[in-house]
Amino acid sequence: MDDKLRAVIHQAFAGEAKAHLRLKVFAEKADQEGYPQLAKLFRVIAFSEELHGKRALRLLKEIRSTEENLAESFESETKVAGVAYSEFIKIAEEQGDRAASLYFSQSHDAEEIHAKLYKEAMDHVLEERQTTYYVCDVCGYVSDGILPEECPICGAKKDRFVTFE
Repeated sequence: MDDKLRAVIHQAFAGEAKAHLRLKVFAEKADQEGYPQLAKLFRVIAFSEELHGKRALRLLKEIRSTEENLAESFESETKVAGVAYSEFIKIAEEQGDRAASLYFSQSHDAEEIHAKLYKEAMDHVLEERQTTYYVCDVCGYVSDGILPEECPICGAKKDRFVTFE
C-alpha cells in the first residue's frame, strides 16, 4: 500500500473512531432527555461507525498479535502522556483556560497509569493474571484490583468507578 492510500485510510479510521464516540455520547444525552428512540438511533449508527473503523484497521494491518498490540499500546500511552498532553497543558495554561488545563492534566495522569498497566501486563503476559479493574468515570483513572475510596487523580468518590471483572 502506498503512503497516500495509507494516509487516507488512516484519516477515514480517525473519522469513524471520532464519530463512534460522539454518537455514543449523543445517545447518553438523548436517554437523559427522554428520547429513547433517538438514543437507539445514535447507538445503532455508532455501531455502524465502529464496524467501519474496524475495517480500516484491518486494511491498515494495524491489528497484530496480542503481544505486539500490547507493546504498541504501551508505546502510544507513553508518547501521549509524555509528549502530547504535556504540550496541551502548556497551551491551556498559556491561554488561562483552567477547565482545559485540568482536563489535560488529569488525562495526562490517567495516561501514565494506562502505560504502567500495559507495562505490567507485558511483563506478565504469559501468566494471564486475572484481575478486576476499576475506572473513574470522571477522569479515566484505572485501578488494578483495588476499588479506591477516592480517585487519586480527581478526587471522585468510589461510587463513580465502573467495574470491569
